[in-house]
Amino acid sequence: MRKILVIGSGKSTSYLIKYLLDKSETENLHITVGDLNVESAKIMIGNHTNASAISLDVFDPISREHAIKAADIVVSMLPARFHIEVAKDCITFNKSMVTASYVSDEMQALDQDAKDKGLVFMNEIGVDPGLDHMSAMQVIDGIRDKGGKIILFESFTGGLVAPESDNNLWNYKFTWNPRNVVTAGQGGAAKFLQENTYKYIPYNRLFRRTEFLDVEGFGRFEAYANRDSLKYQSVYNLDNVKTLYRGTMRRVGFSRAWQVFVALGMTDDSYTIDDSENMTYRDFVNAFLPYSPTDSVELKFRHALKIDQDDIIWDKFLELDLFSKTKMVELKKATPAQILQKILLDSWTLDPQDKDMIVMYHKFGYELDGKKHQIDSTMVTLGEDQTYTAMAKTVGLPVAIATLAILNGKITTPGVQIPITKEVYTPILEELKDYGITFKETEVPYLGYNPLNI
Repeated sequence: MRKILVIGSGKSTSYLIKYLLDKSETENLHITVGDLNVESAKIMIGNHTNASAISLDVFDPISREHAIKAADIVVSMLPARFHIEVAKDCITFNKSMVTASYVSDEMQALDQDAKDKGLVFMNEIGVDPGLDHMSAMQVIDGIRDKGGKIILFESFTGGLVAPESDNNLWNYKFTWNPRNVVTAGQGGAAKFLQENTYKYIPYNRLFRRTEFLDVEGFGRFEAYANRDSLKYQSVYNLDNVKTLYRGTMRRVGFSRAWQVFVALGMTDDSYTIDDSENMTYRDFVNAFLPYSPTDSVELKFRHALKIDQDDIIWDKFLELDLFSKTKMVELKKATPAQILQKILLDSWTLDPQDKDMIVMYHKFGYELDGKKHQIDSTMVTLGEDQTYTAMAKTVGLPVAIATLAILNGKITTPGVQIPITKEVYTPILEELKDYGITFKETEVPYLGYNPLNI
């Protein structure tokens, strides 16, 4: 049997492993799932006869090398920083490799070695990055094939709660790594291109510069800019594009409220707070407000942020129980961001019956025969439950389909790469339709970039 090694059995692997198991009979596959927590791996494979679970510590060279040497292809679903150890072994033992993570400098450095050995090192083939690359390049290549010139590209993705589980005033719950949500946008100004002009949004203004997006059947969303919208300009061959903007989607009103946390300094992860373990939530909030012998914490909070008592934004903070005198931080030497994350987890953790949702929105502006045109492309995927989530589906299925395509010799171009070629994206996007992951493309009047919002 042909052997596939999947390293890691976290939340994003449910659909990946299910897909491979479902294909194991017809494709003559044996799937080995390796994880430091072997019980987690066992749960993922169940009692399937074509699968096995092993204990695998990525920092134990002996067990790691043994598992990789025995495989025909390797899928790494580890945290991004751990891929490189796996990748080096794949070079040594002549194994192709698939990951959903961004290409790191260390991974890129293996490009020539992979090419010399004829190995495919496919990266960035999850949802974002991944589905965004493939769906965008399919439209971009289609426009170019008919002689069009791309002048505008905007791309947005959001991991949100499904409408039936959207039951708080923030219209948001954690569907992925909470830390990434709390610290989003930090580390430098957001950079994008607008009408041939470089634009920058500093972190302290990021959540007040949003663009509105309407998705048929799901209502209105807002989007704030990603840190570097120009990262893929040359990769997508968009060197002559006039407008290039990538962003993260939330429901309308989220960003305005989140800006309050930014303004107070609660998202800061660069220092720790003394005696944080003995703080109440109220104490934590008060630590960022001026002293007053008479005013309450609530009054100081509203005054400092200029929030009226009848403003819906005020109700959002009350809903979080931000001013509780009894709830304790209980985190020693914690950063403000870590404390805020704990507070938000109280309210934004998915309930067992909750479902998540992935939303993607692309805008393509182009010139053809002297006229300007625009195509809007949208995709919405809903989760089934807490195991088979929309996030796991949109990450895991592209990874799984690509893995089998490489194993079957349908994707053969060697080297460290991302899924931006027709060889890769055409069959994967076509097969994803069978699983309900489809993009709706609509010709709309060319509007250009919306300067009123940005």
